Amino acid sequence: MYSQSKQSELIRFARVDVGSTVIDVYPGDGYWTRLFSDVVGSKGHVYSFVPTEIANLREDQVSRMQTLAKEPGRENVKIVSADFVDVPEITQPADVLWLHLFYHDLHTALMQGKGATAADFNRAVYEWIKPGGFYVIVDHAATAGSGTSDTQSLHRIDPASVREEVEAAGFVLDAESTMLANKADPHSIRVFDPSIKNETDRFAYRFVRP
Repeated sequence: MYSQSKQSELIRFARVDVGSTVIDVYPGDGYWTRLFSDVVGSKGHVYSFVPTEIANLREDQVSRMQTLAKEPGRENVKIVSADFVDVPEITQPADVLWLHLFYHDLHTALMQGKGATAADFNRAVYEWIKPGGFYVIVDHAATAGSGTSDTQSLHRIDPASVREEVEAAGFVLDAESTMLANKADPHSIRVFDPSIKNETDRFAYRFVRP
């Protein structure tokens, strides 16, 4: 997905370290779960969290992660699945919650199908993270000023909207990075379009719980 140098830079940006407890929300193929597992080591924990909204759509998601957790050296990985605002009941308080290319989905019909909202999720995250812990969001950027209007159609979101929503839950912006920026992205096409796939303009925010 990323070069090794960008992987390392993103892990440093997320403040994931030896002994950290990390929640990886919607792990996909397990890319970040594996990386975090390697970093946190035997004294750390990685909760690979598959929302039931996704598990019900893609039946292989949970089983794929369960297979990953059985790989040699993955004893620090635990697979959990619940409605996307219920994870605090099945994990321990985290140092880092990682949300990669998924925040925009909180504004789609799929994730809101059971009545939850992005605001609900952000308030829940605030409870999952230890004081001084980090909520890290990487996502596809939409046109400035577009708010959440492109989340369903283009799978993009205005970074300013993300910051406003997360800060409303009590978080404080700790850092932002342009390491994944792409000024050539027109922001007007779906992120899956072959002309821009894997090369979208992306923003990275690190919020801290006071």
